[in-house]
Amino acid sequence: MPISHVALIALAGATAGAINALVGSGTLVTFPTLVALGYPAVTSTMSNAVGLVAGSVSGTWGYRRELRGQWRRLRCQIPASLAGAAVGAWLLLHLPEKVFIRVVPGLLVVALVMVLAGPRIQAWARRRAEQSGRAVDHLSFRRMAGLLVGTFAIGVYGGYFTAAQGILLVGLMGALLPESIQRINAAKNLLALLVNVVAALAYTVVAFHRISWPAAAVIAVSSLIGGFLGAHYGRRLSPSTLRAAIVVVGLIGLYRLLATL
Repeated sequence: MPISHVALIALAGATAGAINALVGSGTLVTFPTLVALGYPAVTSTMSNAVGLVAGSVSGTWGYRRELRGQWRRLRCQIPASLAGAAVGAWLLLHLPEKVFIRVVPGLLVVALVMVLAGPRIQAWARRRAEQSGRAVDHLSFRRMAGLLVGTFAIGVYGGYFTAAQGILLVGLMGALLPESIQRINAAKNLLALLVNVVAALAYTVVAFHRISWPAAAVIAVSSLIGGFLGAHYGRRLSPSTLRAAIVVVGLIGLYRLLATL
């Protein structure tokens, strides 16, 4: 691999690792970079998914304190993410990539609207809980069911394409959970990590020869550093600033996706 390619992939990997820890959708940096350097689309998807696992690990570790108190709910969400990721990884190996790419813009628009509307939805849910005498942090059966179905669906999407699954998760959980944006971001990092691990393992076992291991290695090292830095500084952002960053990155990703269609 030429040194110039190593440098470009490393820069993209570090940026993607930081973006994934902060927002999600770092794949929208690394995937186009690999494609631009001449890697086939499926090879780029698989190599990217394998490489970004390291960045997801450092980002999740950086947000570990915000995960406290969420494990009771996450014990239900984690199996949904894992099952969805397995389905998504299987679909990537059997369906044309364009199937999901054409759906992504619509999903992103919905997720960004939910991210923006999250505080109002949470305030509305809080008022309803107070009026009915329930605990403010009570999660009804319907909302829990919607959360698990949504988590599974995003897991399918993440196992297939990975790009912007973090924004989709933040939008879903922000609309349904009485949690702060930073705590939601921590849960998003963990769930996205699990999806990436399942997808990476599936690609490695089933399509080892289709992965560019040099590219995946460069992304792994650089995204590990980027994920640590993204989590370190992201935890210090105010809720409004973090929400704004999610929307800005999401709009950029939406533009880039539309440009490829």
